[in-house]
Formats: sequence, C-alpha cells, structure tokens
Amino acid sequence: MCTMSTRDRMIGLTVVVLWGLNFLAIHAGLDHFPPFFFAALRFAVMAVPVILFVPRPQVPVRWLLLYGTGFGIVQFAFLFLAMATGMPTGLASLVLQSSAPFTVVLGVLLLGERMTLRQVAGIAVAIGGMALIAVDRIGHGAGAGLLPMLLTLVAGLGWAFGNLGSRLAKAPNPLHLTLWMCVIPPVPMYLLSLGIEGPGAGFHALATVGDHSGLIALAGLAYVVVLGTAAGSGLWTFLMGRYPASTVAPMSLMVPVVGITASWIVLRETPSALQLIGAAIVIVGCVAGLMGPRAKAHVVTDSSPCPTPTLDPGHVSPSAPAQPSPPLPEHGGPRREPVAARGR
Repeated sequence: MCTMSTRDRMIGLTVVVLWGLNFLAIHAGLDHFPPFFFAALRFAVMAVPVILFVPRPQVPVRWLLLYGTGFGIVQFAFLFLAMATGMPTGLASLVLQSSAPFTVVLGVLLLGERMTLRQVAGIAVAIGGMALIAVDRIGHGAGAGLLPMLLTLVAGLGWAFGNLGSRLAKAPNPLHLTLWMCVIPPVPMYLLSLGIEGPGAGFHALATVGDHSGLIALAGLAYVVVLGTAAGSGLWTFLMGRYPASTVAPMSLMVPVVGITASWIVLRETPSALQLIGAAIVIVGCVAGLMGPRAKAHVVTDSSPCPTPTLDPGHVSPSAPAQPSPPLPEHGGPRREPVAARGR
C-alpha cells in the first residue's frame, strides 16, 4: 500500500477539517435560508464562474447528468431538508457516510461488480451502527426523531448514485467534472423551492440578508463555496491523483469526527452514549468496506507519485463534491477490483 508523505498527510488532514466544519457552515445558512432555496443558491454561486471559465469536461452527457442529479440534487435536497427539520449537525455528518455502503451495493446491482467478504462484513457492521442510531433517535423523539435520519439516508443514496455517474464518466480531468456538476442543480432546486417553499420564501430571505442571521448565513455560504468546495475538492483531487484511492479515501471517514466535535463545541450538540457507540461502529464498518486487497508497499516522496491507482472507492467526503477516481480498465478486465464506497 502506498505510504503518504508527511506533507500530503497534512494536506489530507486539512481537507478533513475543511469538510468537517462545512456542516457548521450549512447549519448557519439554513438558519436564515429555506433549505431548497439555499441549495439552489449554493450551486448557482458555483455555476456562474464555472460556465464562464472552466472548460466543459469531455464526457457523455448522461453520466454528467447522473452525477449532478444524484450528488447535487438528491443528496443536497434531502440533506438540507433533514437538517432543517431537526437532524443534528454532527450526526448528519456521520449518517451521510451511508453513501459508502450504498455505493458498494449499487456497484454490485447495476454494474455487475463483486464484493469481497470483507466488504460484505463491513456493510453489515455499518448497517448495525446505523440501526443503533435509529433506535436512539426513536427513543428520544419517536417518529419525529427518525424522519430526519431517514431523509439523511436518502441523501446518502443520492450521493451513491452520483458516485456511479462520476465513475462511468471517466473524466480526463476529474476536477473539471466536479465543477461542472454544479451547473446541473440550480434550476431544479429553485423549482423545488418555488413549488414547496413558495415564491416568497427565498426572496424574503434575500431581502433580510443584511440582518444578523443573514450575514452569518452569507458567511456560511462563502465557506461552503470557497473552502468546502473549491479548496477542499481541489486538494482532494490532488491527493487522488498521486495515490491509490484505497490510500486516500479512508481519510474522509475522519470528517464525522470533526463534524461531531465541532457541533459539540460550537452548537452544544451532545450526542448520547448510544449514538457515539453507533458512530464508532459505522466508521469501523465503512473502513472495512473501503479497504480492498493490500497492494505491495511503496513509499513515495513529494516528487514521486504512486503508480496509477487500481482501486475505485467512489467515495470521498460527506460534505463536498465527490471526486471521480482515476480511470480503470474496461469492465471485466483482469485488473478490475470490486468497488468500495462523499463529503458537503
């Protein structure tokens, strides 16, 4: 397995912190903006400079649409709705990790891929952890406590479909694909806002953006766009281009640790003991699901990237656009490995 240089480990940890704090920024935005309108605004701010300055990726349109619909529309519509209806910020950063096992299962069902026994066991463990958290949510809030969690799970499923789209696109420049994904959600999200939140909700939020909550929401929006998406995704793409995905992807599992800790410090969200146990079980299960067969050890220097990756987790972070993994051989080729599964 490739060994990261000290500099690149620090870059990875920087991305983990940026994406973990991203959930606080989302929380700040949702305190002022309606969820669907905020999602439309979040992508519209990215879409304008992308259309003007970033070349469109040379990939089939259907895969770009699948990526944008799954990752951009379904994930963020349901994630923002879940957080707006009571999903704790830190817990949202964890439950969104369901995209990892979802990606593995979709790869088996739709792409004919195979799972290793380790992946099957990892998914089973992760599901057990999610079940513990669901039991705790039911105990503390009956059905009302469970609904936001179910919405977050649907967001994770949307992220998984987006992962498949990004994989199948096989973009020559993964960052360009990620940025152009932002062009797809704004109009559908705005139409959702008009139909569900009403035509006046978003405009009222914009009209009052100068008050205290509005300024905090704008700061949250700026963080999500500049640090969470542009900086975080750019650094992550750099790492994914230098190392096998099986070396880089497990670092994203530390994002919920940052998210839960930051929410506890800033928002005074205190997870129960059962939730913490469930969180640990989920992370262990996701780690098992991400790890594939061990490759021959290879130590890299800052100027010597690892050999071309052959594993494709299809999962990056629970808070920012997922990066497509490097291209693989055509389906059925001798080097094909089972897919193993985000992040705001």
